[in-house]
Amino acid sequence: MATPKRVPLEDLRNIGIIAHIDAGKTTTTERILFYSGITHKLGEVHDGAAVMDWMEQEKERGITITSAATSCYWGKNRINIIDTPGHVDFTVEVERSLRVLDGAVGVFCAVGGVEPQSETVWRQADRYRVPRLAYVNKMDRVGADYGSVFEQLKSILGARPVRINLPIGAEDTFEGIVDLVKMKAVYWDDSTVGVQFEEREIPAGMLEEAKAARVEMIEVAAEAEDALMEKYLEGLELSVDEIKKGLRKSCVALNCVPMLCGSSFKNKGVQLLLDAVIDFLPSPLEVPPVEGFDPKHPDKLILRSAREDNGFSALAFKISHDSFVGALTYLRIYSGKIEINKSALNVRTGKKERISRLLQMHSNKREELKFAEAGDIVAAVGMRHTVTGDTLCDEKKPVSFESMVFPDPVISIAIEAKSKADDEKLQEALSKMAMEDPTFKISYNDDTGQVLISGMGELHLEIIVDRLFREHKVNANIGKPQVAYKETISKKASTTKEIHKNMNGKDQFGVVGLELRPKTRATGTSVLSELSKGTLPQDLEKAIVRNLETLLGCGALAGYSLTDVEIALVSSRFEENLSHELAYFQAASIAMKEALDRAGPKLLEPIMKIQVIAPETNIGDVISDMNGRRGRILSIDAKSSDIQVLNAEVPLSEVFGYSTDLRSRTQGRGTFSMEFDRYDEMPPNVEKVVIQKLTGLSS
Repeated sequence: MATPKRVPLEDLRNIGIIAHIDAGKTTTTERILFYSGITHKLGEVHDGAAVMDWMEQEKERGITITSAATSCYWGKNRINIIDTPGHVDFTVEVERSLRVLDGAVGVFCAVGGVEPQSETVWRQADRYRVPRLAYVNKMDRVGADYGSVFEQLKSILGARPVRINLPIGAEDTFEGIVDLVKMKAVYWDDSTVGVQFEEREIPAGMLEEAKAARVEMIEVAAEAEDALMEKYLEGLELSVDEIKKGLRKSCVALNCVPMLCGSSFKNKGVQLLLDAVIDFLPSPLEVPPVEGFDPKHPDKLILRSAREDNGFSALAFKISHDSFVGALTYLRIYSGKIEINKSALNVRTGKKERISRLLQMHSNKREELKFAEAGDIVAAVGMRHTVTGDTLCDEKKPVSFESMVFPDPVISIAIEAKSKADDEKLQEALSKMAMEDPTFKISYNDDTGQVLISGMGELHLEIIVDRLFREHKVNANIGKPQVAYKETISKKASTTKEIHKNMNGKDQFGVVGLELRPKTRATGTSVLSELSKGTLPQDLEKAIVRNLETLLGCGALAGYSLTDVEIALVSSRFEENLSHELAYFQAASIAMKEALDRAGPKLLEPIMKIQVIAPETNIGDVISDMNGRRGRILSIDAKSSDIQVLNAEVPLSEVFGYSTDLRSRTQGRGTFSMEFDRYDEMPPNVEKVVIQKLTGLSS
């Protein structure tokens, strides 16, 4: 590949490809690279030859695990693309990608429609206010239904889709697409793997349908601008450029979602999708300025825009490790310019980070850059202290962008190195992987000496363990999956503890009064001081509050971290020449334990949303099995004449290994998808058994 050429900012697009697993994201990205001339051979996911799925684990499983960045050109435009995973265990990759992108293409299976993970990633894009296109893929598949997906976008996602394509045929009769903007039928030449295509007149049998759909499209375009609406109301025809202008304005303002169709695997529709990316998704100049704040004055709002030369600023949204160049820090640059061998301020650490190299990434390949500027997505080499979510900026014009919040892991396994040499390799490998993945956590069991690694699901941990063995050559023993429980309280409780004793030959004094209060579920924890001013020296009061925050990490039942609890420091006293920080910490620790015992401690378990798709003949057995797993059935809907869709909530502890069980109950025809929903209390009888098991107590 040649060295990336610069393009004006108005000709740049930063987009993500998002969807449910197996909707065809990576295949679509592979076709984009092929038709734009970046690759000269079609890479197929099922053959393990996709450019964007470069990890061995991705090639073997045929799924995307980590988001991969690349860049291509379409006409005079450059498109930076991030292909994201579709499996729920790797949702963090979608989250951090959407945080820095200007637009996205939501890929939907024409058969499956809006599937659970489609909805999850769509909501993530809603949260970050990312303009989107909807691309209905797999129109050649049996059961393909463009109209059904159109209705699901409205009913399930609450979107306002506007069709700019209509399929000519479906399933094995899918042969082309009606371009409603140009009012032409487009057919692809199979002998050139879709490189060549031609425009023809719309088939007579589709003309009325196309005219009706075009009227709907033009109405949406006209709403975007008074001049267009005036022209439309006067009965005048809007030109192609005016239609595109109106739809673009509406899409960028999140008022509509242009909707296209195709079959990426059969090489139909991808060029029209690329045209739509250019026509309807925003450039860095069209997105609102990113909001930040002054690091020294957090209440002072600062805006950074690609339009203005107001100093370098960027967000580090991903860390990865390359065996040749070391740690790669992926940056989205929002303003200004950065050159190699120059330094930038890391606002979180207050330290300067020297950037030794800048790289334009193409999956796991790279091209050297001398500089990068506003609108670019690049990888930087040389940053030693930067982590995901950090802001880098010009030290003379400091700004801090909002960091990213990631969910807590819900499942753990124990891992133990087989030798001392392996232990050193294990520690180093785990440290690197935890830096790359904010949802991967490491903890240590002091009683057993084991390392606990925690993640978002069974597949997440399976991939991590596989990488430890294959990439890092670690020899280790692996335990069985364990649920990451949490603890909370059910009622208020208060206690006061005074410490007055001789420590190291000196009399030391400390007294702490606490009140524990239950909070609404899923609101987290908080620690506050309600002491009257002057009760304690300010530094000592702050130190006690910080100490109380650390005590939230260990509950009363099984030592799991507390959630949905408020700790209030309600009383204390200061004795001149006697009061000592350690005595207050000890008093706080004892008071905390006593208050927890009185506050009705409860064990919380992760509850998963699960969707099971199974033949109608087997659905009764699936429901019975789900009830036996403490599942709560939410709905049962017909997907087709012989396929049912079951939506339910089920505790994570009850669905380990569910895929094997479901296959046996449905003769291999059943499938399911699952995602974390919330933590909730478990029934008292179940809680008792779980606590006994966790603490090693006998009944």
